[in-house]
Amino acid sequence: MSSQDTKRLSSVQTQAKPRLRPRASASLILIDRSGTSPTVLVGKRSSGHVFMPDLYVFPGGRRDPRDHALPYSRDLDRRVLTQLLAKAGTRLTPNGARALALAAIRELREETGLIFGSAQSPKTGAPDLSCLRLIARAVTPPGAIRRFDNRFFATFVDEAAIDPSALADSSELQDLRWISIFDLSNLKMPEITLAVLNELKILLESDPSLPFGSAVHIYSRRDTGFVRTRL
Repeated sequence: MSSQDTKRLSSVQTQAKPRLRPRASASLILIDRSGTSPTVLVGKRSSGHVFMPDLYVFPGGRRDPRDHALPYSRDLDRRVLTQLLAKAGTRLTPNGARALALAAIRELREETGLIFGSAQSPKTGAPDLSCLRLIARAVTPPGAIRRFDNRFFATFVDEAAIDPSALADSSELQDLRWISIFDLSNLKMPEITLAVLNELKILLESDPSLPFGSAVHIYSRRDTGFVRTRL
């Protein structure tokens, strides 16, 4: 094959498989600490999904332009905002970081029917972002059918004044259930979900109050497995 043919073939392959840029997204880990062991909310993605079908995940999704304009009653804890902006480059602004948190809260309502209750401002109905912690960040590797730069937020059900009885399946997430972070053997989950749950388990074992500003790690994928680096 000539050098010209090689360049032409490379050009065709590049056009056939464009390099996908990870899209900003966020997930929300709800923790119920009312029982003897903390539980978290997960749901099963529909088999019709192209990305991670039939797997149990946290509520969440990509950040939309509208999320930048959503109101909030109280801002993110300054330590959480600092963590969100760390190693994020110039593409993530403070407003964009808040939009990630608002996207996670919006997706929670759309996918599960749950809303931030009395933690909302009685005047505006806007959610209180100050109860959210950042647990982890994960970037989908090149070559995947979808790519996301995802932030995993967490909060306690009682802190966010969420009414669990409003829980309802949606077209996005089905078979919603509360599972113990100490027993994950019965559900089929993505590796990254299991990795983040392990992060959460370690943090809760260290301090059940889940302090703001606790260590956060970034997960990326390599041939040998996940690469875990601290923010």
